Amino acid sequence: MKNILFIIFLFLGLNFVHAQKQIVWFDAGLKAQYGATGFYNQAIADFGDYNYRIGTGYSFGGKVGINFRHNGLAIDVMYNNANQLFDDNNANKTVEFNWKSLDIYTLFRHAKNLGYFEIGPKISLVQEVSDNVEGNVTDRSTFYNKNFFSGVIGFGANIIGNDGAFSGILGLRFEYGLTDFVSDAGQTGHAPMLNPSVYTNGYKSTAPAFAGIVFEINWGIGYFAKAQCGARSKFIKF
Repeated sequence: MKNILFIIFLFLGLNFVHAQKQIVWFDAGLKAQYGATGFYNQAIADFGDYNYRIGTGYSFGGKVGINFRHNGLAIDVMYNNANQLFDDNNANKTVEFNWKSLDIYTLFRHAKNLGYFEIGPKISLVQEVSDNVEGNVTDRSTFYNKNFFSGVIGFGANIIGNDGAFSGILGLRFEYGLTDFVSDAGQTGHAPMLNPSVYTNGYKSTAPAFAGIVFEINWGIGYFAKAQCGARSKFIKF
């Protein structure tokens, strides 16, 4: 996981060093996303008593961007609510997991010809985790880590506006956990399913995931530029 983050930040650094001679501009915005959520655990997938069902979740928050022509760094801060569902075949019931977190994204973003591509890490600061079995909700927060990292990749296009002053952007985003969602206490308690039989062939880590649509409304804040050759750079509002 450390190697993945190192490669991502090295990629960001090389792009920013190359862009130092370019004009820097700033933007900010509001955003929301919705789609399929859940977590993947190989031991549960191999265990015949439970069937995966796709959950749904949403996030909302804001972003700021630091941009050098077509390349930039986007920092998103979003409140996340996610779910994972399982069918318990033996008990003939549904088990639902829900977790809430504050997600902080640090993404390299390439935007050109009204489209964009983004890649980078996300850290999720977990606020609470619970399970729901036939209406009986139980807080399981101690069984899960207070934070975990994910890898993020996304792409999309402007659908409103075509300049730096204002734009509406619609895209797709995919996220997958790089570190274990379950804590040491959760491993002892056989989380997520609390069934020791699941791990007969050994413990497997749990990776949260998301795949869905994301919508942004962005406003250009301004940019630094030289008014004339040899003049000192100054900040210009959009």
